Amino acid sequence: MAASMLNNAAGRPAVRMNVRDLRDGMRRVDAEGEIVEMSEPRNVNLRTGGEARVADCMLKDESGQIKLSLWDDQIDMVKQGSKVRVTNGYTNSFRGELRLNVGRYGKLEVLEA
Repeated sequence: MAASMLNNAAGRPAVRMNVRDLRDGMRRVDAEGEIVEMSEPRNVNLRTGGEARVADCMLKDESGQIKLSLWDDQIDMVKQGSKVRVTNGYTNSFRGELRLNVGRYGKLEVLEA
């Protein structure tokens, strides 16, 4: 696994993962890449009640690409061509497709708009 060492907000060394090394069920995922595709945001009903906006993006790095789910304010932070970093994200499989998620405890950072 090729990875670069970064420092995260908790002060622990973080390992930036290549997209090709991501697997279902991973936690504390740090990844960087470019948004190469972005769907139109859509409204979804939450299990807890209420509504949220979600958009599916394709995040690409030098090793491959993965779907990235963005919610609410995260959607407005990026556009196609943005370079981003996901810190403390997680992966899951949704409808048979591997996805990277920022999640409640993760962070999305725009490196280049």
